[in-house]
Amino acid sequence: MEGDKSLVVLTGLSGGGKSVAAATLEDLGFYTIDNLPLRLLDKFVELMLMYENELNKVALVIDSRSKDIAAAVEKIKILQEKYAAKVVYLHAADDVLIRRFKETRRKHPMGDNLTDAIHSEREKLCPIRDYADLVIDTSTLNVHELKRRVEDFFSVEMQSGLIITVQSFGFKYGLPQDSDLVFDVRFLKNPYFVDELREKTGLEQAVSDYVFSDHATKQFLFKLKGLLGFLIPHYIREGKKFLTVSIGCTGGRHRSVAISEFIAKYLENKAKIKVNIRHRDVNR
Repeated sequence: MEGDKSLVVLTGLSGGGKSVAAATLEDLGFYTIDNLPLRLLDKFVELMLMYENELNKVALVIDSRSKDIAAAVEKIKILQEKYAAKVVYLHAADDVLIRRFKETRRKHPMGDNLTDAIHSEREKLCPIRDYADLVIDTSTLNVHELKRRVEDFFSVEMQSGLIITVQSFGFKYGLPQDSDLVFDVRFLKNPYFVDELREKTGLEQAVSDYVFSDHATKQFLFKLKGLLGFLIPHYIREGKKFLTVSIGCTGGRHRSVAISEFIAKYLENKAKIKVNIRHRDVNR
């Protein structure tokens, strides 16, 4: 995008959270346009670029409501390649999308059979996800968490830096789909089997002390710090803006939480970059 003008494309699955993301971008100073007819997109972007106006930061919401999804996918590719548009793709698990549609009683733009419509839309929009600049799985995010994810990404975009999210999770609840790196710490001794620790979490000192008393924990952290120390500079050099490091144990309450807290603090102190910490399953 020329000069100080910025173009963002919000896309993804219906019910994935695009309205929240669009509102967040408006709060960040973007002029947001939802579902502009595809035939008008080129002319609009051209006017935005060629003339002096207040439209320096624009977000376009493009999705399956365009009816011709193949044309929408191709248009998004052109906007990314020709105008350096940032593409944000939002999605969620099928059961979450079904629940959201039932709660709002909205009709899915792809048809009356909700399950079939979701599957069809996911398949047809898949090519966009593969080259999106930011992919967010909103399945377990509330409105405030999604808002922070969008804010974090675009604040880093303006700073030309990297933001790291370290998140704990439980394998019994599934892998976080937004992970870039996943580490399994189920090999460490488990506080769950200690009566006085079972109802506590890795945020509490007693659990943390127990986890870190394991010699295997010290060995693991030594190797993990070395790996991250190698990877992060290369990610920055490659231009990566957002890195999610997921650390999992069985239930996501003890070992993964304690390890994630340690790694987040370590990266923040060592790398001197913004680090977020998130515990997906600690309250389950």
